[in-house]
Amino acid sequence: MAFDIDKYTETSTKVAWQDLDFSVFRDEPLPEGTLRSLRYMCDVEYHTVCYLRDMLVTPSHKDEDVTAFMTMWNREEFWHGEALAAVLAEHDVIVDFDELKATRLKLGWKDRLDPVKQSLLGNIVGSGFIAVHMIWGAANEWSAVAAYNRLAALEKHPVLAELLKRIAKQESRHVAFYATQARERLEKSKKAQVFARFALKNFWGPVGSTIMSDEEVKHVMGHIMGGPEGRKEAAKIDAHIAKMPGLSGLTIVQDSLDARGIAA
Repeated sequence: MAFDIDKYTETSTKVAWQDLDFSVFRDEPLPEGTLRSLRYMCDVEYHTVCYLRDMLVTPSHKDEDVTAFMTMWNREEFWHGEALAAVLAEHDVIVDFDELKATRLKLGWKDRLDPVKQSLLGNIVGSGFIAVHMIWGAANEWSAVAAYNRLAALEKHPVLAELLKRIAKQESRHVAFYATQARERLEKSKKAQVFARFALKNFWGPVGSTIMSDEEVKHVMGHIMGGPEGRKEAAKIDAHIAKMPGLSGLTIVQDSLDARGIAA
């Protein structure tokens, strides 16, 4: 079924959380490991604007549907960050934009060169770059849905679980767009399939791994994707990716866990 971009843009809204009683966290605080994972997720959501920035120098920005989606996507991801920040605030963990700016500054030239690299890659690959962008986004969004649902199941805190499920529901719409676009574009181009396979196999990493420390990435991956149940979720993501044209056999999520020594 085709993704209805007009309906999506018309119905896009910030995730609701004001009806949830966050004050219960004062009496039933979340454990340190969960707060650490939430902080990671919050930072990643707030950094979405940087991914949008990089997209604007590639062929993707010339596609009307992609541009419309990315605008709404960026807005929704920002509000995911706001919701998670509100949970953290109830635990006296304050996330502010000065800290986020500091994170960008620590990346230094790497961050400044990212748009340049994206632009050069886009020019080399041409229109096939959009297919790579779409399957990359799909992999990230499948990971996000799995992460939010998995954390909700692990923690079992009624208020946190409800919030995370609401966020995951919006992320599922993001998956629908990226996956639909990726499949259609990969089916049309063997060249795009080759580039997408090469990019995913050699350069993909867990969402946030380009901006967060290896220590934090390993914590979150172990917390959410570790153990038998976590590995099942990782395998499901890989299965979705492997069903795409030209991408059979890829196991990028499980490979990233193995590379970081995350126990199965």
